Amino acid sequence: MTASIPPLRRRARSVSAEVAAHLEGLITSGELRAGDRLPPERELAASMSVSRSSLRQAMFELESKKLIERRQGRGSTVIDMPRRAGDLAGGLAELDIELGYATELRDLVEPRIAELAALRAVDSNLLSLDDVLTRSSDTLSPAESLRLDIEFHTLLAHAAQNPLLVTLCTMTTDWTRRTRTLSHRTRHARRLSLEGHHRIYAAVAAHDGAAAAAAMELHLREVREISGPPR
Repeated sequence: MTASIPPLRRRARSVSAEVAAHLEGLITSGELRAGDRLPPERELAASMSVSRSSLRQAMFELESKKLIERRQGRGSTVIDMPRRAGDLAGGLAELDIELGYATELRDLVEPRIAELAALRAVDSNLLSLDDVLTRSSDTLSPAESLRLDIEFHTLLAHAAQNPLLVTLCTMTTDWTRRTRTLSHRTRHARRLSLEGHHRIYAAVAAHDGAAAAAAMELHLREVREISGPPR
């Protein structure tokens, strides 16, 4: 069955980057799932009001990021995690993971993710991250704020262009969900978390790896202080 693609929100950037960011966001958020087949390129370009050449550039980028598979005569399909990433997830899932260990892993991994994202992010990655920040606010409900928090960190991992890091980010998100929920329970906590995201994004947009890593370290420290010690 061919997937339905929501309308594209146009901004003053490269058209192909906008298209890539839009589709990558749908894949990252789960609206497009592994196995979903995208509409034919002619139909997809028409529905998004973009040229076929811009769409092709976007699809090439998504293919290079290993988010879709393109085959002659079969079109484009959303793909699952690479086998190596899936094997890593399966192996670690068998362990009895303590929250403290997961938090420690997050402290080790996420600053490096932010650093690599700053060095490797392309326009479509920056558009996706900026879109999440635009939709984020300290006035949101704790549940919606947490959802966008997770989306921001997941998109940051995608910007690092390493599928294994995406897997690690996803796993630590699951293991630390209880603590992360606490970091969104008050308006002050949500504002502090969002300010951290803005600092990280500014460093990534400036392609400053050291600043991005430092911003992530500060963000995680602030979130940990708000949430209290793991229980």
